[in-house]
Amino acid sequence: MTLSLFAALFTFAAIAAWTPGPNNTILMASGLNHGFRRTIPMIFGVAIGFPFMIGMVGLGLGRAFEIFPRLYDIMKFAGAAYMLWLAWKIATSRPAEAGEKAGEPLSFMQGALFQWVNPKAWFIAITVLSAYTLPHAYLTGVVIVVATFMFMGITSASAWTMFGSALRYVMNDPRYYRMINFALAGALVLSLVPMLRH
Repeated sequence: MTLSLFAALFTFAAIAAWTPGPNNTILMASGLNHGFRRTIPMIFGVAIGFPFMIGMVGLGLGRAFEIFPRLYDIMKFAGAAYMLWLAWKIATSRPAEAGEKAGEPLSFMQGALFQWVNPKAWFIAITVLSAYTLPHAYLTGVVIVVATFMFMGITSASAWTMFGSALRYVMNDPRYYRMINFALAGALVLSLVPMLRH
């Protein structure tokens, strides 16, 4: 991979990882409702799960969409249904009262598996592999893409969770939690609109 191609990949990965989307929305919501420490397994689930999915697509899984074009539509609508359920969970979340058992954030495995039903993740995986790998060094390109997204994933997932967690310390009124949770749930639902149009 040439230096200019890597620079373009790095820029694309930064934009994909750091801009608002389903992953960052649920990470911020988890930081807000459960705190940073309890969200760490989910951070690693997202940060490792997505690059792993890119690697699997790069090693041939992406061919399944060429052989079975309807598979993408099935994954897209199944993912949309799951994200609507997550949006409902976020909208109805609230901080635990004193002595009350708090709900559980997503686990490492749930964070990783979420990538497989996230339409944006599939779109990015297929796009990045077709745009930033070279035919004569394809496997090397796949490894570089996976490593780049793993680095971006860990840094961005941690930052979005920290931002959500920081909000816990500046809000004393439960009504603010509710408002922010509604806003995050709404953002998650709105993120589906451009994906479902394709």
